[in-house]
Amino acid sequence: MTRCKAPGTQTLSIAQARQIALRAQGFGPRDARIPGRSELQAGIRQLGVLQLDSVNVLVRSHYLPLFSRLGPYDRDLLDSMAARAPRTLVEYWGHEASLLPVETWPRLRWRMDEAREGRGIWRGIADFARERSAFVRRIHDEVRDRGPLAAGELSIGKKPSGAWWGWSEAKRALEYLFWVGDLTSAGRRGFQRLYDLPERVLPARILAQSRPTRTEAQAHLLRQAARACGVATGQDLRDYFRLPVEDAKARLAELVEAGELQPVSVEGWKHPAYLARGAQAGPVAALALLSPFDSLIWCRPRTERLFGFHYRLAFYTPRAQRSHGYYVMPFLLGDRLVARVDLKADRQASTLRVEAGHAEPGEDMAETATALAPGLATLAGWLGLETVKVAARTRLGVALSRATRTARPTLSRA
Repeated sequence: MTRCKAPGTQTLSIAQARQIALRAQGFGPRDARIPGRSELQAGIRQLGVLQLDSVNVLVRSHYLPLFSRLGPYDRDLLDSMAARAPRTLVEYWGHEASLLPVETWPRLRWRMDEAREGRGIWRGIADFARERSAFVRRIHDEVRDRGPLAAGELSIGKKPSGAWWGWSEAKRALEYLFWVGDLTSAGRRGFQRLYDLPERVLPARILAQSRPTRTEAQAHLLRQAARACGVATGQDLRDYFRLPVEDAKARLAELVEAGELQPVSVEGWKHPAYLARGAQAGPVAALALLSPFDSLIWCRPRTERLFGFHYRLAFYTPRAQRSHGYYVMPFLLGDRLVARVDLKADRQASTLRVEAGHAEPGEDMAETATALAPGLATLAGWLGLETVKVAARTRLGVALSRATRTARPTLSRA
């Protein structure tokens, strides 16, 4: 049965949709120069958000999307953009916990308001703040007087006995204050968040801006999601910043009415799609390893629709049930996801370990290994690792083991 579509609706092939999505995500030829602050800022503006995650078996996930698109860069530079004035990045709940352009923070005030009302916030945090409101105020006052502070530096608050996430009372209070916007992150020490007042962290120009309405703010977020996706279903766009369902539907209709989004049909997709204004198809010469939290693939149903690539996190899966490994990174070659590589940074041995490699069905093993080997060497060098070692447990592993013998890491000047 042929799915009905509106008269005059443009139809895109799945190949065109992939190309549009990859170009919108900033994949393409890389400059030979080491990326600087301006390149990092442009990359973040393109994506709109870098998802944070605590897993560090290779490197913290928020560093990887810019590496995948721009190549080796100075990670300290990215850190400084969120930790030192004049800040251009700030932490808040974007897709999940995320680094965002500072301009996005005021456009999430509606989310902070909802959290204060007990909506869209973890129940344990909301309940704690309601039941211990005086304690929460004392934590806020201590940060005001002494900040920036990590949770362990607060002078009050007990460790819980059977605790919610094992967090101390002080940590729960800080997270509530962070969620409602009374505190923000002044950077991190290791991966430990430092909390401070927004007026001491955010640039004055951001604080001086008039507050956008909920409608204006959500329209901006949906517009950014569309630019970063290129072509997407309504659910894809809503998921990018985790917008409320009914609000996203209303904003989507408004953007279509304004001509900012064009309804289209994509080959093989069950649901209507939307094309961002200015998005175009065209050849994409991509070659990249992708973080499990990369915005190209974080929406798993979209990844499957675009690439025919079924992908799930393995971190919380028992070892015996893992099909491809623990920290599995998809390998993007051209406009296809052609392999999965389980990677680990063995810092003590200064070695990037390829624990397993699996080519996708139908992909040429030798071609995939030849394309992937230099990328592994570049990744190792960027991480300050001196060697790449491949476990030859699979057919791709065997091919990679041969290919990496001549691909030597060059320790990055970044």
